[in-house]
Amino acid sequence: MEGAEYIDRSVPLEAIVPRRPFGRTGVVVSAIGLGGYHIGVPELPDQESIYLIRKAIEAGIDFLDNSWDYHGGRSEKLMGRALQDGYRERAFLMTKVDGRDRRTAARQLEQSMERLRTDHVDLLQFHEIIREDDPDRVLAAGGALEAALEARDDGRVRFIGFTGHKSPDIHNRMLDLAEGLGFRFDAVQLPLNVLDSHFESFERKVLPRLVEQGIAVLGMKPMGAGKILETNTVTPIECLHYAMSLPTSVVITGCDTVGRLEQAVIAGRSFRQLSDEEMDGLRRRTALAASGGRFETYKTTDAHDSTSMHPQWLGPQGTKVKE
Repeated sequence: MEGAEYIDRSVPLEAIVPRRPFGRTGVVVSAIGLGGYHIGVPELPDQESIYLIRKAIEAGIDFLDNSWDYHGGRSEKLMGRALQDGYRERAFLMTKVDGRDRRTAARQLEQSMERLRTDHVDLLQFHEIIREDDPDRVLAAGGALEAALEARDDGRVRFIGFTGHKSPDIHNRMLDLAEGLGFRFDAVQLPLNVLDSHFESFERKVLPRLVEQGIAVLGMKPMGAGKILETNTVTPIECLHYAMSLPTSVVITGCDTVGRLEQAVIAGRSFRQLSDEEMDGLRRRTALAASGGRFETYKTTDAHDSTSMHPQWLGPQGTKVKE
């Protein structure tokens, strides 16, 4: 298969991709993570997807992203197949559930674990916390957090987090409500890229809080779902190095071809911390393109909101947290 020998075997695997602490958990993971959405796209043949997942692990990318809803479960099924033959033990496996109530979230987690062919996931996240009432529904009595805590208590889940791409204010509400309950998330996933600091910025409004609390930072959309490259202002490697230079535990990137996986590996091997001046230079270079969030369509439109297109995935409307 094309690209089968792209990895330099003379370099120790652990030297290829930097490794970082996963927040306060005591776990160390690869600074680059493999996105689960892209490895399940319908046009990618099964064997190529399995090949990419295994080659990523062999190259030192051991953080694997996924979700219950990616391509009707195809992403999880393919990852489950790829993780056989000893690969599961080499991976930090994350998936997400959409259910906002305890019963729906528990059912989705059970289905995810069956597809992934595993008896536990390392990180379970609440997916697409993008609506004003999502934090209330997840954290209310009878909400999805109860399912996650039960799974953590019986060993099916190690750590708990949440994701969202819409609004830093909604992220902060999720954190506020959790604090009110005496609960602290282990990880939070958020868009971090060269455009973000100019518009509704997660980097400015959420990231410092996560770092202060020792919550693992999962950067996503380092290339803005591909839109940043359309601005012709920065290269893919610059995008990845920018996000990696922020205080992230992991930067998750989509790899649906050998070339994109090579790109991620090269970004890891060549990474050096960018200086403040270099980071500011990238921000200045992209400032005009960032105006009004026109290239960050996941913030400004519902085109990326799978749970808005399929509200049944959220489960029945629940009660709110008492403040």
